[in-house]
Amino acid sequence: MKNITLSADERLIEAARARARAHQTTLNEEFRRWLADYVQRERQADEAMRVTRALQGRLRVGRKLGREEMNER
Repeated sequence: MKNITLSADERLIEAARARARAHQTTLNEEFRRWLADYVQRERQADEAMRVTRALQGRLRVGRKLGREEMNER
C-alpha cells in the first residue's frame, strides 16, 4: 500500500477523526473507502455512457398514452 500526504484545516481533520472514532473506524479507513467510491463512480458513469451509446437508435418508443390510460392503476 502506498502512502500519500494531504493537507487540510486542523479543525476539519480533528472533526473527521472524531466522526470516524464514533463509527469505530479510522480516518485512514474512511479515506480508503471514499477513494474507492470516487473511482467506482467514474467507472459506473463511463459504463452507463457506453450502454447509452450502444442503445442509441435501437429502441423504439411506443404510442403515446392518453390521459385516462396514464392515470389507470
